[in-house]
Amino acid sequence: MLTKNIKFSNFYKKKNNSLRNKLIKIFNTDKILETYPLLNSLNKNYKYSYGRNLIKKLKRYNSFNIIGMGGSILGAEAIYYFLKNKIKKNFFFFNNLQSSRILDIRKLKANIIISKSGNTLETISNFNLILNKEKKNKNIIITEQKNNILRKIGEKLNAEILEHKDYIGGRYSVFSEVGMLPAELMGLNPRKFKKFNNLVKSKKFINSLVDNVAFIYELIKEGKKNSVILNYDEKSLNFFKWYQQLTSESLGKKSKGVFPIISSMPKDNHSLLQLYLDGPKNNFFTFFSVREKNSQKINKSLLYNNYSILKKKNFQQIIISQKKATENVFKTKKIPYRVFEIIRRNEEAMGELFTFFILETILLSRLLKVNPLNQPSVDLIKKETQKILH
Repeated sequence: MLTKNIKFSNFYKKKNNSLRNKLIKIFNTDKILETYPLLNSLNKNYKYSYGRNLIKKLKRYNSFNIIGMGGSILGAEAIYYFLKNKIKKNFFFFNNLQSSRILDIRKLKANIIISKSGNTLETISNFNLILNKEKKNKNIIITEQKNNILRKIGEKLNAEILEHKDYIGGRYSVFSEVGMLPAELMGLNPRKFKKFNNLVKSKKFINSLVDNVAFIYELIKEGKKNSVILNYDEKSLNFFKWYQQLTSESLGKKSKGVFPIISSMPKDNHSLLQLYLDGPKNNFFTFFSVREKNSQKINKSLLYNNYSILKKKNFQQIIISQKKATENVFKTKKIPYRVFEIIRRNEEAMGELFTFFILETILLSRLLKVNPLNQPSVDLIKKETQKILH
């Protein structure tokens, strides 16, 4: 068990004690909170730039548009879909240039617009179209305290403008205003996500994390640079889109990094599994599933006395059987994999997952000797796009 909410099985590899000790030293003695101030947002004592009065004002709305790109929106989107069964309000996410979706807006909503720089082209474009469609919407803007375009627009609209802390990059911002304001408006408790303080005191969690990072680093050195997520839970798709961005932008530098690939299971048994089993040996895998309490049963009367193995089975049992079968084959073929099984679908489990992968990424960056906080090549595309538009 990783925590009471997550069952975790690490890679089947022999432990490298020297690498393991190096990682524990980094984690325990390198003043990690001072080196990476962004981690302070994982703390329950983190101070948000909004107060209870704003929450009270916004709770009268039943529908919200969240407008942003990349890390500005992926965390909130992951939370919404992972915990949707607990959420009564409607949230609409605008995370690409999607004018056709914007034209469908009909009800009065509140807009939450997020851009750390305040100059993100796609975010400003989407916000412009939404404003044109619904001029009476309440607007809340989260951006840095700098003289940027989004702030100027917000001031003209008399919008609520909240501070996006300059030391928290978008892809690490899920525990800040960026993710927790939407979470609170979803009716969730932000404090329940904040598990960092407890987790870093848990020897079991730290040992699992450190061994996991050491194993991944050794797999990368062996040429296995594709991190394939075998996702058996549809509601977790957006969580892995968050993981995809976190890993790609943080580690993809100096010709190094991990290529994160999301594979929808068991559907991909019928399209990609042959490649995974007998194709190039440059992948390592993550099995991911969530226990579901209520799962639809197969109607045995419609089986017409055939396929008896499905009688009295529900969908969850079928999915888990396929997952276990795939694990068994991977083990026989000595394909490297780890396993996450979520026991409880709640804020705590979600917070523990976010924390695990943020810390995993930071520790991997130390071993790969890359800066996990910048994305220099992304700026090249931004500059080139502006040049063409001019």
